[in-house]
Amino acid sequence: MSMVRGQRWLGWGVLLLGYAFLYLPILLLMLYSFNASRLATVWAGFSTQWYGELFRDRQLLDAAWVSVKVAFWTASASMVLGTMAAMAMTRFRRFPGKTVFGALVTAPLVMPEVIIGLSILLMLVSMGGLFGLPSKGVVAIWIAHVTFTLSFVTVVVSSRLQELDRSLEEAAMDLGANRLKVFFLITLPIIAPALLSGWLLAFTLSLDDVVIASFVAGPSSTTLPMKIFASVRMGVSPKINALATLLVLAVSTVAVLGWWISARADRRRQRDMQLALQDNG
Repeated sequence: MSMVRGQRWLGWGVLLLGYAFLYLPILLLMLYSFNASRLATVWAGFSTQWYGELFRDRQLLDAAWVSVKVAFWTASASMVLGTMAAMAMTRFRRFPGKTVFGALVTAPLVMPEVIIGLSILLMLVSMGGLFGLPSKGVVAIWIAHVTFTLSFVTVVVSSRLQELDRSLEEAAMDLGANRLKVFFLITLPIIAPALLSGWLLAFTLSLDDVVIASFVAGPSSTTLPMKIFASVRMGVSPKINALATLLVLAVSTVAVLGWWISARADRRRQRDMQLALQDNG
């Protein structure tokens, strides 16, 4: 009994150490955002002055708006394209080049970001004269981030589609529904949690990226990570702590909301299945 209790305490200790390693630096950063000192690592009393300084820093707010805007459209485009790629990989059994298609879609998962950024820059420069694509700027960052995050959304949605019970789709088609109607009425509601997870993952990856954006960003399209990375070289300002605190709160709120929507959809689906079983019984 004592050995089992010791193993249990050891497990809890390792779990607490893991959580402390992950979240204690974030909590310290949020605490020091209320620091009265100009030094980000020296506590001099409680103050909210740096939040006021943050909202008066026009350049930092503009960079934050560029990052949020690019991340939103990146996540939306990656969700649509990733779902289409996942459908092609899981629903079409065989077509010419399927193996190559799957390898190309998932290649950014293992490719260094430096290589991705440089290759996208060269592509935009070479194709800009033909199709009018900008080689620098917000649109270029959006194209680069969609290319980078598409593979992550495809993997998430593909795993959910592979677990989907195909008999539900076949039953709907037997009742006269076409493939498009089956997708919107049967498949899409079931994979909605995976779509939401893929959207949030793409949004976070785009919001966090600094390497790829550095290759294709223009003078008026500096993203927030690039701005923070440049300012850290001259010393960490408490304004950065305040901005990071607001971002953590915003991302946490969106994550909790996404979890609540996913859990609610799962409970509704399980309730509908139980009702269907009772009606058939």
